[in-house]
Amino acid sequence: MAHGRVHLVGSVPLSSADEVFTVVSAKLGDLIKRIPDGETGERLGFISWANSQIADAKGMEIDKDIQAPPHLGRGVKVYKVRAGLRPSEIDFGPHIYADAALRSYERFKLLREQRKIPSTTRFQVCLPTAMAVIFSSTSPASRPTVWTAYEQHFLKDVERIVDAIPHDELAIQWDVATEIDRILEYPEIAVDYSAQALMDSVARLSDPIPATVELGIHFCYGDPPGHKHFIEPKDMGLMVQLANILARTVRRPINWMHMPVPKDRHDAAYFAPLGELKIDPLTEMYLGLVHLTDGKAGALKRIQAAHEFLPTFGVATECGWGRRQPDTLPELMELHRVAAELAVA
Repeated sequence: MAHGRVHLVGSVPLSSADEVFTVVSAKLGDLIKRIPDGETGERLGFISWANSQIADAKGMEIDKDIQAPPHLGRGVKVYKVRAGLRPSEIDFGPHIYADAALRSYERFKLLREQRKIPSTTRFQVCLPTAMAVIFSSTSPASRPTVWTAYEQHFLKDVERIVDAIPHDELAIQWDVATEIDRILEYPEIAVDYSAQALMDSVARLSDPIPATVELGIHFCYGDPPGHKHFIEPKDMGLMVQLANILARTVRRPINWMHMPVPKDRHDAAYFAPLGELKIDPLTEMYLGLVHLTDGKAGALKRIQAAHEFLPTFGVATECGWGRRQPDTLPELMELHRVAAELAVA
C-alpha cells in the first residue's frame, strides 16, 4: 500500500486555501499525511510577498551603492541597516507568516469537520528560512545583522503558530532553498557562511518547535519559469551533507525530508550520495522525482535508480506547483498516485 507516500512541497495554483484543501484531499487524501494551504494569492511567489517587510522595516534604508541581483528584475532595491543599530532595534512589523497560517488553519478545521479533509491529515505550514527572506534584498555588509534580527522575528511567528494550533494537527516545513542555489552552489556570489552556519540557523528555528508538532525539511534548487533549476545539482551530495548536519544539530526529531531529482537524472551517480545519509531511521524521505513531462515511464526509471541506495521513500515533485497551469493538476496528482505505487512495488 502507498498510504502516506506522497508529499506536497507547498504552493498550489488554485484560487484559495479552501479549493486546495478540497481538491487535493479528494484526489490524494489516502496518500498524504499532511496538506499545505497552497500559498495561494500573493503568497504564490515564495518570498516575493515578504520583501516589503525588509523595505518597510524600521531601522532599514536603501543602500544606494549596491545593485540588486539581476534575477530579481528591474527596480528592485537593496537595503542596509541604519548605522549603529543593533538587531533588536530593527522592527519588521506584522508577523505575516503566522497570520496567514492561522487564517488557513481556520478553513482547514472547518473543512475537516465537514469531512472534506481526512481526520488524520495534518495541516502543513510551509515557511522559508530567515536567510531566504533577507538574502537578496539586503546588502552584504548588513546581512549578518538583518539575518539575526529576522530570525528572532520568525521565531515569534513560529511561537504564535504552535500556540494557536493543536500540536497533533500541525506540521511545519522549512524550505531550504536560498542556502543551496544562492550560496553553496553559486561560487561567484558565495558569501562567508559555511554549510554548518547556515544549518545552525535552521536548527535555531526548529528547536523551539515542540516534538509533538511534526517538522520537515524541503531542500530546493528553485523553480523559475520553465521548471528549470537556477543551477542543476551535480548529484545529491550537497543535500545529503546538509541533511546529515541537520540530523546531528537539530535537537528535536525531524519527521521528514524532501530532495529534488531533475528530469534527466536517472543514473546511479546522481543518487549514490544517498548511501551516505546519516539520519534517524524514523525520518521519512521523499524524493521529488515526479515529472509530468515524462510521466509514469520517467518516474519508474528514477525510482529504480534511487532504490539502489535508498530502499524506502515517498514521492513528490521537485518543488511547489505554483508556476504550473491549474488545468494540469488533475493529471499531475494522478501521476503522484501511480508513482507512489511504483515506489513501494
